[in-house]
Amino acid sequence: MSLKSFQSEIQEIHARELARQRGQPSGTPASAPRNIHSKKIQILEESNNIVGEPPPSGDVGVEDEVEAALLSIHDYDRARTSVAQLITGSKGEYIFRIGCRPPHASLFLGESVDNATGWLGVPRTGVEVASLQSSVKRVVEELGGKTSVLFETIDDHHPRATLLLRLPPPSIELVPEVRCAVVGNVDSGKSTTLGVLTRGPLDDGRGRARVALFRHKHEIETGRTSSVGMEILGFSTAGIPVLPNILPSADADVIRRDKLGWDEISAKSAKIVSFSDLAGHERYLKTTLYGLTSGAPSCVILMVGANAGLIGMSKEHLAIALALSVPVVVCITKIDMTPPNILNETTKQVVKILKSPGCRKTPVFVNSMEVAVESSQTFAQHKLCPIFRVSNVTGEGLDYFRTFLNLLPSSEADTETFTVDQPLEYSVTDVWSVPYVGTVVNGILNSGSIKTGDSVLFGPDSNGHFQSTIVRSMQRKRADVVTAEAGQCVALALKRVKRAAVRKGMVIVHKTDTPPKAVRQFEGQVLILYHNTTMQRNYQAMLHCGAVRQTVRIISMDNPEGILRTGDRATVQFEFITQPEFVKVGMKLLFREGKTKGLGVITRLL
Repeated sequence: MSLKSFQSEIQEIHARELARQRGQPSGTPASAPRNIHSKKIQILEESNNIVGEPPPSGDVGVEDEVEAALLSIHDYDRARTSVAQLITGSKGEYIFRIGCRPPHASLFLGESVDNATGWLGVPRTGVEVASLQSSVKRVVEELGGKTSVLFETIDDHHPRATLLLRLPPPSIELVPEVRCAVVGNVDSGKSTTLGVLTRGPLDDGRGRARVALFRHKHEIETGRTSSVGMEILGFSTAGIPVLPNILPSADADVIRRDKLGWDEISAKSAKIVSFSDLAGHERYLKTTLYGLTSGAPSCVILMVGANAGLIGMSKEHLAIALALSVPVVVCITKIDMTPPNILNETTKQVVKILKSPGCRKTPVFVNSMEVAVESSQTFAQHKLCPIFRVSNVTGEGLDYFRTFLNLLPSSEADTETFTVDQPLEYSVTDVWSVPYVGTVVNGILNSGSIKTGDSVLFGPDSNGHFQSTIVRSMQRKRADVVTAEAGQCVALALKRVKRAAVRKGMVIVHKTDTPPKAVRQFEGQVLILYHNTTMQRNYQAMLHCGAVRQTVRIISMDNPEGILRTGDRATVQFEFITQPEFVKVGMKLLFREGKTKGLGVITRLL
């Protein structure tokens, strides 16, 4: 039983259950794209061309029409309407390509694309490309947006340019957000890279850039992250990173002090990338795993130190990301201090692991702006894994990485996972007690929408009951908001609730006569990824399922021998040990006990 086929089965069960819970028969179009999608991957894999050409989308034709309309003098209004439709249809930002586009297969393999066959779109001359750029810019400015040139080549055989058209968001509530989890082994440069991305000044090679990210005294002393640090990077409407004005010569204390508040960043940004800086040390695997299952990241950035290679916990983190089927991006750091032969060895090792049967991803080296732009749009669907080689001391490769982050599709845009027209469901991932405010919870809206003043139920408590409360106020990225919808990460202040009454893993739903049911026992299909002996009845392990994290025990299994070993697959009945939890059929689960890893999906609530 291979991991790959089990994962696609989990995906099917998950999709089927989602469709059923949303009240659609599973044959309707809402769940159809996913099946078409898996068929497309199958066809691609069978033809052994895993790089994957983009399907000739309708947008290619629309872009050519807009270009033709802009080049002719009379059709300006039609072009303006089309551009407005393109931008609003893609949630306020659109990547507009002028001229013909190179075939992705040759582009991603790093070959020269000049002589390649299979170019798409209408060829333009250098003069046309330049005049189209200024026309598009004028149209977008009339609509109130900004244009930034991502890249252009005018002197080669195929003159072409790619522009980013972006409208400012109407309010802070609607700023699109991309959630990225940053993982990797100890000392692979995670915190330093984030420090350079979010603060601006380059590192001095002695850990100056990472000091601003640390939250505890012991982290500054050891230089190791032990908590889930949250950092955000904003991009303005013009596509420029929103950074504090720090002089490059500043010392560590100035960098630590001079930072923009999150509310300032939100106010200036048209898109926000939130990084959760997860811990690399083996001791903190539990925290890292919780960050990955509860944070619903759109992509995982795996940091690899060029001098050390893919060692220790990096493989563990990569395995978890693949088990949760989250797209992966690899970033090789410290290339300035690594001798060329070691850098080559690290690169070979990363490529070998990515191509191995467990991963089955196509590595794409991002060494031009064009590759950065194109891979940011297609890597998740086509099983590509972009690889960036960066240095935080010289700044080499950071521009490509910033552009890639700027163009990632926002997490809320994933309407398959997050639906606004369903009843409210909000999972709690963090709880605090704030002076003069009371109990505050942080989490993600899985479905529906919420506004301040709503009456809600939160639970389940240790008896499986739900209690009612009112949402007093809401913040998103530390800026006050009044509404929030599915896919967003918001903090809610709850009225007259004790801090001890709320815990991680609870859900918040709208107040109704029939509160949701909490369960103690459930059945799931599981695959044991690794266990050094055998598992039998009454075996206990730590279960991670969304924001729920609790010890479970096995009460029965359908294996005739009554035991499970590595690589076995079975239908197992679990029971929560301490208290009932709110879980749904179709949710993915991971369980671990020391090194044991199991992966599965909930098939039935008992």
